[in-house]
Amino acid sequence: MTPQELQAARDRIVPDVIAGGLSVLFCGINPGLMSAATGHHFARPGNRFWPVLHRSGFTPRQLKPSEQDELLLHGLGITNVVARASARADELTAEEFREGGRLLALKVERLRPRWLAVAGVTAYRTAFDEPKARTGPQDRMMGDTRIWVLPNPSGLNAHWTLETMAEEFARLRAAAQEGSPGGS
Repeated sequence: MTPQELQAARDRIVPDVIAGGLSVLFCGINPGLMSAATGHHFARPGNRFWPVLHRSGFTPRQLKPSEQDELLLHGLGITNVVARASARADELTAEEFREGGRLLALKVERLRPRWLAVAGVTAYRTAFDEPKARTGPQDRMMGDTRIWVLPNPSGLNAHWTLETMAEEFARLRAAAQEGSPGGS
């Protein structure tokens, strides 16, 4: 992909991979330029979402971004807090995050996944005015949907290794497999 093709993808929207009643709806911060150019979520080669999803047991094999629709077969989906693509998440404004959070809440109310998994604690804090939120399950709910904040799988997030990230995703997978939104 040329730099010109990537720049042409700025501000594009990548369609959600969604359905009603999912076990987990993963939520990225916003699409990167590679995702916008290809139309596939988490498409940048250094992004660890797909390897972590497999290592944590959510998928039986590592899917490629171009196979994202297969997630629906596993009761999984993908959306974003902010729909528009940018080169970096720090190009987004707090207002965009808050509006994205409002629209995300409406989407979750309509689709009713068991869990909403927001990949990025800073995005979650800003979008939902939860400045003290930490990675893991949250007290806040959206209707009957529980919320789990995951580490951002971007290669820029050096605080989390592939292994520690897979462990956190696996904690969510175990909670999602418990069957009910309340964890009983």
